[in-house]
Amino acid sequence: MTYTERFITVPDGLRIFVRDYSAQGQAQGVPVVCLHGLTRNSADFDALAPAIAARGRRVLALDMRGRGRSDFDPDPTRYRPDVYVTDVLAVLDQTGVERAVFIGTSMGGLITMVLSAIAVQRIAGAILNDIGPVVDPAGLKRIAGYVGKTGPFNSWEDFIDAVRTTQSAAFPDADETLWRTFARRTGRETADGKVTFNYDPAIAQAFNAPPPSPAPDLMPLFAALAGRPVLVLRGALSDILAPEGFEAMRAVKPDLQVAEIPRVGHAPTLDEPAARLAIQAFLSHID
Repeated sequence: MTYTERFITVPDGLRIFVRDYSAQGQAQGVPVVCLHGLTRNSADFDALAPAIAARGRRVLALDMRGRGRSDFDPDPTRYRPDVYVTDVLAVLDQTGVERAVFIGTSMGGLITMVLSAIAVQRIAGAILNDIGPVVDPAGLKRIAGYVGKTGPFNSWEDFIDAVRTTQSAAFPDADETLWRTFARRTGRETADGKVTFNYDPAIAQAFNAPPPSPAPDLMPLFAALAGRPVLVLRGALSDILAPEGFEAMRAVKPDLQVAEIPRVGHAPTLDEPAARLAIQAFLSHID
């Protein structure tokens, strides 16, 4: 299924790239907005988005600033969730989307939670992919070990090997097809024929800054979603969303819907059958 390519100019002048998938057939409910993880881009949803659109929902998949085809920010200190939320709101306003179901992977889930604290009326429901208000420090340490190391690599084969090295613990059962798909979603070819990760390496400056002490309490952000339907997907091998994080979320929102994706770490690709079934069931109850 094809999509319309849009470039949305946000308040500070940067352009945000959006894949806009039209609803197919009879409209079945509010649109869906897909927000990717820290080093990823809208290509992560290139299988999920058309599947949702085929069931009658418009889907917007964004490249956050500094990723994919969106502009890189000349000021790396603006690579942070509150700025991303401003970008998301600008995209919603300029594409005529009043309310949507948000699917947020990792950083995209954090953006969704911040958005809920600012403009919860724009959220019809939320799917948080392997993220919550309680984040396991072990996973953050692992991510800090590779974020910002974008290459270049001499060939796609070298790039695939690099992806396999950093992600093999999260996908122990992955075959060559998964690694090639993963690489094509996350990499880009440069003018000289080399391959790099498709994001601004400067995002690491904000991510690797000394953490605030004490750590910010993210639970109020999640609590802002209490009045909305929420599905949490957790990779069974995740080092970001621990089982304790699940339980903390349930204490705040007893009607939380959960699905654990077997044999996957951080974060599920959302191509897994268990993830697809959970997403489909969740969306079927939201108009």
